[in-house]
Amino acid sequence: MNTKWIILSRKADKQAVKLSEKVTLQLRLLFMDLINNGPAATDWPNYTKLRGQKGDKRHCHLQKGKPTYVCCWEVIDKKRKIIEVYYVGTHEKAPY
Repeated sequence: MNTKWIILSRKADKQAVKLSEKVTLQLRLLFMDLINNGPAATDWPNYTKLRGQKGDKRHCHLQKGKPTYVCCWEVIDKKRKIIEVYYVGTHEKAPY
C-alpha cells in the first residue's frame, strides 16, 4: 500500500520546527518511506504498532541516544491511504 497523503497535526507541525537539522532530515526520510512503502515502517528502528490505543497508531525512532527522538502516526483512512503524524519529539514526552 503506497501512501497518498501524510498530514501533520498542528501540534506535530510545531514540534517539527524545533527539531535539529539531523532529526529533521530523518523525519523527511521517514515521510518518503511512508509515501513509497505504506504505513508499516519495518526498516526503521523500534517500529511498532501501538497497542492499547484507539485507532491504528504506530511509531518509530528517528534518532537513538539521549535524547531519543520518535515519530508517532495514525492510519486515518486505509482506503484513501491517509496517514496523520500526531507527535514528533523526544521519547520521554511521547503520548504512549
